[in-house]
Amino acid sequence: MGLQRRFLPLRTKLALLSFASVLLAVLAAVILIAVKVSYLLEEEMGMRALAIARTLAQLEAIQNNVGHPGGFQVIQPIAEKTRAATGVAYIVVVDMEGVRYSHPSAERIGGKFADPDLEPAFAGREYVSRTTGVMGPAVRAFSPIKVDEGTRQVGVVVVGIITPTLAEIFRAIQSHFYPSLALGLLAGLAGALFLASRIKGAMFSLEPEEIARMLEERTAMLQAMGEGILAIDRDQRITLINEEAKRLLGTGEEVVGRSIREVLPDSFLPRVLETGQPEFNQERVINNVVLIVNRVPVRVKGQIVGALASFRDRTEVHRLAEELTGVKSFVEALRVQNHEYLNRLHTIAGLIQLGRTQEALDFIFAVTEEQEELTRLLTRNICNYSIAGLLLGKYTRAKELKVQLHIDRATRLTRLPPRMDASTLGVVVGNLLENALEAAREAGPDRRRVEFRMWEEDGAVQILVRDWGKGIPAALQERVFEQGFSTKGMGRGIGLYLVKKHVETAGGRIFLDSREGEGTAVLVCIPQ
Repeated sequence: MGLQRRFLPLRTKLALLSFASVLLAVLAAVILIAVKVSYLLEEEMGMRALAIARTLAQLEAIQNNVGHPGGFQVIQPIAEKTRAATGVAYIVVVDMEGVRYSHPSAERIGGKFADPDLEPAFAGREYVSRTTGVMGPAVRAFSPIKVDEGTRQVGVVVVGIITPTLAEIFRAIQSHFYPSLALGLLAGLAGALFLASRIKGAMFSLEPEEIARMLEERTAMLQAMGEGILAIDRDQRITLINEEAKRLLGTGEEVVGRSIREVLPDSFLPRVLETGQPEFNQERVINNVVLIVNRVPVRVKGQIVGALASFRDRTEVHRLAEELTGVKSFVEALRVQNHEYLNRLHTIAGLIQLGRTQEALDFIFAVTEEQEELTRLLTRNICNYSIAGLLLGKYTRAKELKVQLHIDRATRLTRLPPRMDASTLGVVVGNLLENALEAAREAGPDRRRVEFRMWEEDGAVQILVRDWGKGIPAALQERVFEQGFSTKGMGRGIGLYLVKKHVETAGGRIFLDSREGEGTAVLVCIPQ
């Protein structure tokens, strides 16, 4: 056996998906907040650095010493004292040549401060820029140093502040972040489990795979049904129709989703939506076919959400009813018997008209004796009159078909099988004889005969029917008892199927012996 593929339950999938969504949402929110905090910090630090640079640029001690030899001795202490007091990373004062007059590293004083960001500051602009140096990311504020009431620029003050990285921001807020994250995830998990339970409950605790399988099974069952099925929703739109319904209603195209009144102007379903009352075994003429229709409302939690109709051809229903009850066999027997009696009356009337009175009397006595002998045999040996009447009718039917039906004089039935009534036994006997008569009729003149025998032996009713017809090909013998299978054209193939069905229901067995060109024998054994 192969390994069966296993799926996680829907509740688990929904819980994991919701939990993952909450986790991603919380992490995304934290990252966005951290980025925003970082941006705001940089902006605030840039404004702070610019304020410090502007203040230093306005100090007379710096204005008077920048650009002068030995000016660093005055400017460096002021810059370092301010750096220590404000906590900035560095304060650099340069003249118009870019020469440093202050720096946190004293050895760099007097060196050139070569940076492209200085160019706008040398042009008298005041601004803030962002950069990444050896100390990490930083914001720098540039403020020009002007003298003579702002008419002449003598240098630039540069103030730098190291900005925190995202990792540093996370480390700073982790004492608040982790508890908040845990609470958010717990709330998300609880909500996910609740949502999963509600969705699973709404789906009748079924998994998606189970729902898909049920849908496929329902579709297959609806298509395999012998009845037409049609369903509409509350808005009178068709939601379901099987192939049999399309055939009976004459709707060849796809009609699902269309209004029922558009497809069938004289529809029979909307009234059920309005009344909420089922209607059974109603006859309606649709597409020139008389249908027997059942209509029921579809309710969900007490509310009518649609209606369903099942229907089938009345002719088909009546035909099956006749086959099941044996009425067809009895009616056929009466018809044949009536036809035979009419022929005999015509014969007698003709002999009398010809003045052949003795011949007419002889004919009457011969017919009467033959009929009375068979009637006495059947009424004496067969306990049920309907079975006896069926055999008499088949005897007459055989004469009409010019087939010799021999009913064994040992035929006997003292009681019906316990699991089979007279009507069902009549279906078995009648269909076996009818098939044998039809097979014998197609044989040669010297082979048109059928033998019938019914007896009780070993606690069972034994029924033997044999004909000398063409026989059944070996390749088809396995299929003769299938429903709908027949070698005689459309609309046949129900008789032997009913025989097999009734015999097996009664616990009996059927034995078939057929050879091509030699005829067929069928033996039925039914426990008594």
